[in-house]
Amino acid sequence: MNDMTMDRAYRPAGLARGEVLGAPVPRIDGPAKVSGTATYAYEGAEPGIAYAAIVGAPVGSGRVTAIDAAAAEALPGVLAVIHGDPRMVTGGSNSQAQSHSDTDRIFHYGQPVAIVVAEDQAVAREAATLVVVATEAGDGRFDSTAQPVQRDPDIGFLKPVEIGDVDAALAAAPVVLDRSYTTPVHFPAALEPHASTVAWADGKLLVRTSNQVIGGARRTIAKALGLAAEDVRVLAPFVGGGFGGKTGVGPEVILAAIAAERVGRPVKIALPRAQTAYLVHHRSATTQRVRIGATADGRITAFAHEGLAAQNDDASFLEPIPFGSLPLYAGEARRFRTDLVRVDLPATGAVRAPGEAIGTFAVECAMDELAETLGLDPVELRRRNEPEVDPVSGKRFSTRRMLDCYDEGARAFGWAERRKRREGDWLIGHGMAAALRGNFTVKAEARVTLAGDGRAIVACDMTDIGTGTYTILAQTVAEMLGLPIAAVEVQIGDSDLPASAGSGGSFGAGSACSAAVLACEDILAALALRMNAAPEDLLLHDGAVTAGGRSVALVDLLDGAAIVATGKTGPGAETQATSQASHGAHFVEVAVHAVTGEVRVRRMLGVFDVGRVLNAKTAANQLIGGMVWGLSYALGEAAVVDVRNGHFVNPDFAEYHVAVNADVPRIDVRFIEEIDDSANPVGAKGVGELGISGAGAAVANAIHDACGVRVRDFPVTLDKLLAGLPDV
Repeated sequence: MNDMTMDRAYRPAGLARGEVLGAPVPRIDGPAKVSGTATYAYEGAEPGIAYAAIVGAPVGSGRVTAIDAAAAEALPGVLAVIHGDPRMVTGGSNSQAQSHSDTDRIFHYGQPVAIVVAEDQAVAREAATLVVVATEAGDGRFDSTAQPVQRDPDIGFLKPVEIGDVDAALAAAPVVLDRSYTTPVHFPAALEPHASTVAWADGKLLVRTSNQVIGGARRTIAKALGLAAEDVRVLAPFVGGGFGGKTGVGPEVILAAIAAERVGRPVKIALPRAQTAYLVHHRSATTQRVRIGATADGRITAFAHEGLAAQNDDASFLEPIPFGSLPLYAGEARRFRTDLVRVDLPATGAVRAPGEAIGTFAVECAMDELAETLGLDPVELRRRNEPEVDPVSGKRFSTRRMLDCYDEGARAFGWAERRKRREGDWLIGHGMAAALRGNFTVKAEARVTLAGDGRAIVACDMTDIGTGTYTILAQTVAEMLGLPIAAVEVQIGDSDLPASAGSGGSFGAGSACSAAVLACEDILAALALRMNAAPEDLLLHDGAVTAGGRSVALVDLLDGAAIVATGKTGPGAETQATSQASHGAHFVEVAVHAVTGEVRVRRMLGVFDVGRVLNAKTAANQLIGGMVWGLSYALGEAAVVDVRNGHFVNPDFAEYHVAVNADVPRIDVRFIEEIDDSANPVGAKGVGELGISGAGAAVANAIHDACGVRVRDFPVTLDKLLAGLPDV
């Protein structure tokens, strides 16, 4: 095994050609998806399949006093109604215990209290409505703004940061900006439902599920059911989006496994949209205060980003609101913290770009307001406060091309030529914002087999949630071994394969592809021995291996025998010695209707520094998706809690307004590429969560530029604009 942690900067010689890796190769899994042959978690027709539906708690807090399942059990086609099984307590979706069906305490509305199993899905769901759950309702804490604040809570991974005397620096600053911003609850809202098909055989459990990190899922499921990890196999070859909501194991998976055991048949389950809101973690609503002290020429002397987020009693995740702010701008005195309120609502958890996605709303709007106060161009203000080293840790940046992102973005957008103007009843404005997403390399393994016929197979338990994992793994191996893409088979989405990173935190691509690179290095070393040459002297191309003026057909060199190698990577000393992040800049043009307040985003441009671009097409696709989500956050997305009872008022797509095609303008994505040798062997930094960071703030800043109304309570809906619109 080629086991290499990032103890030093490293660039594999095998990636020097750059012929395949980085190219905009179409997704190799695309034909299966568009033809319908790709099988998702809820699909397939197993013999004897049964279907399950969950019964949720009818109140938001209190206790269950009795469950009457007689009417449900009498319905034709119902196989079982299950409740009270102690294994129904399960950790899931980033919470410690989302489901408490073996206790009588109700933690939130919709909490699973029973599961119905039937011959078909319609019967199961109808029967679930017939189960009578008697309760003793409690006084729920549903209004997060009315709960006591816990200062510096001992949960979450981001601890408070205090550098220098922030209060004194603010008092002494010639210019001080002090603003508060709020963001609402956000749902992950993936296209594919949270679904699973489970089956038992000889005491072992097979789970086909929609999950982003199946290695972790295997361990969670095994622990919940009292099994050894090797007795659980998790399959997720195709996942229709996750956005953080599928990083954990939801209670529906454990409940389906219990149901399958009870009825002795395979069981399918899929959460309806309205139920997804309660059984899948969401992003917390936040209140954020940003204070910036600056000199008259715009040099930041003090920076404070303080937030408040909500969580229920059972979960340990806390939205890391200032995570993206930590290394973003210079300034000696610094304060970053997130406080907590406890509520009786479903768990909050990691949704795409936790911290940065909403923290940048506040910080990047505050920077825009500071630029206006100082009479400075917003780009110039950011340029003047670009740090030379990480302003919190003092570490050197591995790579940081933020200034180039500003410059290229401003040039391509025509920022210097922008002007506020009016086109009939439409007011035209422009805005920009910085983007930052921390970069992580995590432990990952991959196995590469170079078969005797010259074809290669790369295998690991990674998932492809629409990000292009199949394609970039194929490109990586093809680049290293001099093969065409068609000669590389990719096997992923099976927990029995080598343990990889999973899809989450924007670390999957760099980590998994790096493991594949290291495996290929061992294969190259084996081929070099047969050629009596050094690995770096090999040239693999067009089915031949060349070194020292000698060329041998690859299949002849293999002589019918496969070469199998495993690569393993992870963080190391170089990881600890450097500050690593992906960077970018957003530029937006909007039109605001002077009479109705309607907002139309006309164009968006993003320029990004993501290290090595593994596939120009799939990377751009990921960034465009993030920018669309930022637009969606800015203009529409908001889950509303009924503070009287803990219900979500709008738990489905009819009322939870995500951006649709008609809302999305032309989006231009560009790269400032610099391979980051400190990040991981493949030199790539995170992409998936970068595009959303700052995008919404750029939209909000453009709206203010267009009509003069500054909205600090997101999203920017018509009612918040109407009163302040200029007279027509």
